Amino acid sequence: MKTFILASASPARRRLLTSAGLSPQVIVSGVDESAVEAGDAATLAGTLAGLKARAVAATLSAGHAGGPSAGDGALVLGCDSVLAFDGEILGKPVDADDATRRWKAMRGRSGVLYTGHCLIDTATGKEATATVATTVHFAEPSDDEIAAYVASGEPLQVAGAFTIDGLGGLFVRGIEGDHTNVVGLSLPTLRNLLASLGVPVTSLW
Repeated sequence: MKTFILASASPARRRLLTSAGLSPQVIVSGVDESAVEAGDAATLAGTLAGLKARAVAATLSAGHAGGPSAGDGALVLGCDSVLAFDGEILGKPVDADDATRRWKAMRGRSGVLYTGHCLIDTATGKEATATVATTVHFAEPSDDEIAAYVASGEPLQVAGAFTIDGLGGLFVRGIEGDHTNVVGLSLPTLRNLLASLGVPVTSLW
């Protein structure tokens, strides 16, 4: 069985993969996300996902990171999520004030969460990529609820300053699209990417 590697420190992505029967090794890419710019959220998410996957694949090819070598045929998955809202591209908030400002702007409105996916088979060097969009409709939390949510620290760790699988799920009134994409990666999309590289997802169970 090929070794499956997640090139992300996100605990939500790891939990999501584990719940689907996939048990990834985690190797953090070290990519400086703040140094990457793009004209739109979809492009930025896809670019960052590719940079993360390629950085880890290159490390494995060099025989570092304590993981399998390229010849062992590891599968490396890089992902990145950003929120497009009101003409802005929103990654992680810079601080609590930024998270508070965002939530006061987002409540009662909608944004589009883009997650880029890049899957690399290090044995062949082949890549499969996809960027998935899910529309998120936010509820209308009060100022006190926003303050308490920001004080929890959760929105400071995630793109768009919200989660759907944690405390932030209380403040999401609905979505249009793939729920798992909002958590951190689209499981149906991952299945398709694996298939395009000739790997049945069930072979990783």
